[in-house]
Amino acid sequence: MKKNMGSTDRIIRIFAAIVIAALYFTHTITGILGIVLLVLGAVFLLTSFVSFCPLYVPFGIKTCKSKS
Repeated sequence: MKKNMGSTDRIIRIFAAIVIAALYFTHTITGILGIVLLVLGAVFLLTSFVSFCPLYVPFGIKTCKSKS
């Protein structure tokens, strides 16, 4: 897997995952929506740590700096 996520993208995803987790654990979001968002937050964290987003590949998106 080649990295296709830049540092700004990774930071935004980590921040979003933290916000989602905080909202879930303070019972601001509950039920099915809460579980779905919690899973989405987990995916955000996972993709941030490996610097690879599989959804970027079909669209040819790269947010990391290219090495020229």
